[in-house]
Amino acid sequence: MLSILTLGFLIGMRHALEADHVAAVASLASGSKSIRETIFHGAVWGLGHTLALMAIGSLVIVMNSSVPEGLAHWLEFTVGVMLVVLGADVIHRVVRDRVHFHFHRHSSQGRAHLHAHSHRGEGKHAKSAHEHTHNKSLTARVLAVGLMHGMAGSAALVVLVAGTITTTMTAILYMALFGFGSIVGMAALSAVIAVPLRYSAASMTWAYNGVQAVVGIGTLSLGLYTMYSFGLA
Repeated sequence: MLSILTLGFLIGMRHALEADHVAAVASLASGSKSIRETIFHGAVWGLGHTLALMAIGSLVIVMNSSVPEGLAHWLEFTVGVMLVVLGADVIHRVVRDRVHFHFHRHSSQGRAHLHAHSHRGEGKHAKSAHEHTHNKSLTARVLAVGLMHGMAGSAALVVLVAGTITTTMTAILYMALFGFGSIVGMAALSAVIAVPLRYSAASMTWAYNGVQAVVGIGTLSLGLYTMYSFGLA
């Protein structure tokens, strides 16, 4: 059983690296202000993903049932729609906003951090424009995206568990470790994603916007492909 549970954790880490997960978290990371915040949001995505997997997977296993194929199909299609929206949002922000980056502190005792600031509709850059409040709604958005991915992936996980594990408790423990692995994997991946975003911003704004554009176009393209594969084809 220990080998099976360890495998669940490792597969969960690998699961975090799937293309649609990477695209979604990369697009969300573009709204983060620091590497620490990006890693935190990666872990939040993993938490939402795990909660959905555990809720649906445990229910299905306890009831000795399965996720309807049609429902699983349209959940995947919905993920495609979500990716298109996320990608389009990144592209829209790049085109709409005049963004620059700077380090500042909220107070004399505060920690210096990188702040992305838009000057859309403004004239000359004013020092007072640096006053801001951090957007806390992004965390809820990341959690919702994780929940959506978890619902879409629950069918495949249940099939995997049902084919290899016979006891209900072991199956639930497997899913829990699978989910924990996805949290760790996405947090680590977010750290990797944050590095080019962070240092391109620190060096030159146009490089950052270029990375943003690549993330947005890639996410949107993958979303369109997912929609085509699961709904239009």
